[in-house]
Amino acid sequence: MSCCRCLVAGKVQGVWYRAATQRQALALGLTGYARNLPDGRVEVLACGDEAALRQLQDWLWQGPPAAVVSDVQCESAAEAAADGFATF
Repeated sequence: MSCCRCLVAGKVQGVWYRAATQRQALALGLTGYARNLPDGRVEVLACGDEAALRQLQDWLWQGPPAAVVSDVQCESAAEAAADGFATF
C-alpha cells in the first residue's frame, strides 16, 4: 500500500469538493481524508493501490462541476490513513 498527500488550490471550498473527493476515493478503494485548509486549499491524504492513487490524482485536477482547480501538488506520505475516507 502507498500513500500520498495532495494540496489542491483554486475554487475548491464551498463547491462540494471534499464530498466529491470522498466519493471518488471510495469508488477507487482508497482510504484517507479530504479537509479544508485555512488558506483556501483542500488537503487530501489517500492510501491504497498505486494505480488507484494515480487515478485519484488525475481526478483531483477536475473535481466536481463547480470547482475551478488551478494547482495540485502531490507527494508521497509516510503516514497511513485509517479505514474509510473522511471529510472535515
